[in-house]
Amino acid sequence: MQASSVSLRQPLPDDVVVGGEFPWTRYRRYPVFSARWLAGRTLLFGSVILGFSLLTLLGALVGPVSRAGAFTASGYMFVAFLLMTTAGPLLATWVRHRGLSLPRERTWVVLSLCLGIVLSWSVDSWASAQIEHFMVNEMGTGPYDVDTMRAHYEGGAAKAGAVFIKILTLAVIYGLLGGGTALRAYFSEQRRIAESRHRIELVALQSQKRESDLRLGALQAQVEPHFLFNTLASVRALVRQDASRAEATLDALVDYLRATIPRLRDGEAALRSTLGEQLDLCAHYLELMRLRTADRLRYDIEADATLRALPYPPLLLITLVENAIKHGIEPKPGAGRVVIRAWATDGTLHVAVTDDGAGLQPGVGGGMGLANVRDQLATRFGPRASLRLTGAPDGGAQAELRTPMDGPA
Repeated sequence: MQASSVSLRQPLPDDVVVGGEFPWTRYRRYPVFSARWLAGRTLLFGSVILGFSLLTLLGALVGPVSRAGAFTASGYMFVAFLLMTTAGPLLATWVRHRGLSLPRERTWVVLSLCLGIVLSWSVDSWASAQIEHFMVNEMGTGPYDVDTMRAHYEGGAAKAGAVFIKILTLAVIYGLLGGGTALRAYFSEQRRIAESRHRIELVALQSQKRESDLRLGALQAQVEPHFLFNTLASVRALVRQDASRAEATLDALVDYLRATIPRLRDGEAALRSTLGEQLDLCAHYLELMRLRTADRLRYDIEADATLRALPYPPLLLITLVENAIKHGIEPKPGAGRVVIRAWATDGTLHVAVTDDGAGLQPGVGGGMGLANVRDQLATRFGPRASLRLTGAPDGGAQAELRTPMDGPA
């Protein structure tokens, strides 16, 4: 998993941003430890530190110090505090732009902030020494000189209070202002980005399913004209030659249409079915084709009653049966046989359509019918379902559908 999957130059999605609605917090609209984020954060913190330094300067100017000394002390304070608040985030920003893998990036970001705290402490010690030197030079050795003040703060309750204030200052300045809150935001941002991507993927899958259901509804709403016309033409030819067969063919056509057309009025129910209903639809179709081919076709359907009751996507199985007739049985001279068999193994439902016809030919398997079957499987079940086409050395072919028995993903 690469950290570069999040663009550090582009704003975050709106559902990921936290607290970026004000002009001074707009930097939060960019990923934590990105260049734009660092620039905005530095500008915000720098403005606050500058204001504090100016107040300190005004206080020093009205005190018993020189103007040069006041500016020098305020300058030390500004630089020290600015480095304290930016050293760790600056190092973490450099790390995040290295394009490391996410686990390595997280590790080095934490180490960078720790190093930033060490640097901040060093800068604080340096600045404190400089300010103390300034106080010695500017305030001399009067009743309020440095030694007197140090002795006051090193005794009794004052000493304990000074230690407490120092620890609190270290925790706040180094831990929080030095990048602690940014570190928390960094890790929570990763979680929010993952949740945002999951929502986007879910919406995309729902949209894809709706489109797929619409295509499926359109397929269910049509009876292929050439199939219907060919069947009626066969009946017309049989009327004079074999009236009983013509009547049987019409009865088979009516049974097939009764199994297909009423579902078109069921709305959403038309998109749901059981394996038994689909096997019955295939049986009506195969019986009709048997009569049309003058008994040249034979067929068998093998499925347990428990499997017939399972939910099963509509129109997938009939597509495979039609392909077996069109590409297997019809091109082969003489008799042919189609077998539909269903079985279950390890939570997977297998339904195979096998024919002993002409076998797999170049180009078979890439048509619209099988493409729709694969699309339906991917939409309903994701990677847990598949369509497998295989050929036999002595002719014939098998198309096998594998679907999970626990329903769609």
